[in-house]
Amino acid sequence: MTYSAPKTIVVIFGATGDLANRKLYPSIYNLYTKGKLTEDFAVIGVARRPLDHNEFRQNVRESISEGLGDSKNEIVSFSEHFYYHAFNVNDSSSYKELKLLAEELDSTYHTEGNRIFYLAMAPEFFGTIAENLKAEGLTATDGYSRLVIEKPFGHNLPSAQQLNEQIRHAFSEDQIYRIDHYLGKEMVQNIEVIRFANAIFEPLWNNRYISNIQITSSEVLGVEDRGGYYEKSGALRDMVQNHMLQMVSLLAMEPPIKLNTNEIRSEKIRVLRSLRPLEDSEVHNYFVRGQYGPGTINGQQVPGYREEHNVDPQSNTATFVAGKLLIDNFRWAGVPFYIRTGKRMKKKSTRIIVQFKDIPMDLYFKQDKEPQNPNLLIINIQPDEGITLHLNAKRPGQNTKTTPVELDYCVNCIDGINTPEAYEKLIYDCMMGDATNFTHWDEVALSWRFVDSISKVWESQIATEYPNYEAGSMGPKAADELLEKDGFHWWPISE
Repeated sequence: MTYSAPKTIVVIFGATGDLANRKLYPSIYNLYTKGKLTEDFAVIGVARRPLDHNEFRQNVRESISEGLGDSKNEIVSFSEHFYYHAFNVNDSSSYKELKLLAEELDSTYHTEGNRIFYLAMAPEFFGTIAENLKAEGLTATDGYSRLVIEKPFGHNLPSAQQLNEQIRHAFSEDQIYRIDHYLGKEMVQNIEVIRFANAIFEPLWNNRYISNIQITSSEVLGVEDRGGYYEKSGALRDMVQNHMLQMVSLLAMEPPIKLNTNEIRSEKIRVLRSLRPLEDSEVHNYFVRGQYGPGTINGQQVPGYREEHNVDPQSNTATFVAGKLLIDNFRWAGVPFYIRTGKRMKKKSTRIIVQFKDIPMDLYFKQDKEPQNPNLLIINIQPDEGITLHLNAKRPGQNTKTTPVELDYCVNCIDGINTPEAYEKLIYDCMMGDATNFTHWDEVALSWRFVDSISKVWESQIATEYPNYEAGSMGPKAADELLEKDGFHWWPISE
């Protein structure tokens, strides 16, 4: 397969950090080995640590070898494209020196002035860096200038608006790539294909045939060494505001006029505008919060959240969120979208389950003395990637009883298929100028507006029941009751 091979300089701020080492360098290396990059590219690593080019290249080689288990000679030739610039975010002379290095590499690698500025560092520096990049002329080239921003994009709507205004002084909306790595995952991108390329599903994708949709994103790990960060965010800001609402918008969007960036984003924005807002008095009816206590995972005792490093012993932070979302439009009126996400849960899984309504007259109900199993469409996003369709069929033998059967497609199970890391896809999309799988400002703003109404109530009310779920469980009992009062239950996240 042939690919377009972009020419570009990628400037990574936070080049010695965890994200750069674990995700960015291995992803760029994969693009290189697959022929998606020619020799006409360079990476400038920017951080405070005093390193020279060779020390930085050695760090890059080690992170790739560790992340990919690859010790090929290609790593050496690849690392020669990397350069280092010790940097002070607030010092204009640092930006002037960076500009000189970028211009020198433009000439060396024939990159035609194309620049990607990747901010893989603390968000409080985003605005300062963006403004200085413009002020010192780094964005004034004959090629393109693009800014890639990691979450969190603010901690509520006012802070996000303030940050956006700062960045927009230097970069226009079509130059800003707000990265949500969930949008790079193979099966998340497959949601649109499942819906819009299959005549069997799209006619049924509405409130006449679907009873509810469930989205679960569970983690086995606790907060690890991120206690300080997590105390400020919690599961609501860390997962719901971005990943979970992005998946809801892809599942609920109308078919776009064309499969291009503007049309797809436009339909996602319409979904987020249609989310039913919650009054303060309604939050407890629609959302459940939880915090894990001590428990056992894989046979090992693990501490509760309040015993984790850098966590307040009386913390009011939610490590689990479950919610019921209603979309007030013609297609989805009356269909609940249930979401749940949490840390220290039974199994690591991201799974979407679409439950179809029962048929109007169940001919087999009386013979089995129990209702049929509903038809389910299951989209497995991680760790297993694939699709499963649950149907009812006749049991073998001299009877007319039914049994559930599964039609299963497993992406991971096919020899030779190694789905790319999400960051690999998204970095390449950014190089190609395709912003489809990045988040538009309107999506960010609408998501914050919805989430802020919940966080305002939770922060004003101390949770007296914490911890309310044991590590290694599937969350608090209240999350089950949220569905039970509607006559539903959570489908298991493993077969």
